[in-house]
Amino acid sequence: MDGYLKALLRAIREGADVRGYFAWSLLDNFEWEQGYTKRFGLFHVDYDTLERTPKLSAAWYRQFIVKHKAAKKMMPERR
Repeated sequence: MDGYLKALLRAIREGADVRGYFAWSLLDNFEWEQGYTKRFGLFHVDYDTLERTPKLSAAWYRQFIVKHKAAKKMMPERR
């Protein structure tokens, strides 16, 4: 995720008109190719209880957003 977001920031600095970004998957879920065995959501899902627990990636993503939110205020406004 770090590499993708750094590339996105670089594109913005170079003038790309980026208005949003969505993480691929908020929650662990069913994938057609690998069923429930592959887990890559920001939150772990216990499939027995449906309890959701933030993974380290969720904390990292939150920090990234907080850090770059301040930088956004310094960017020129788009029309």
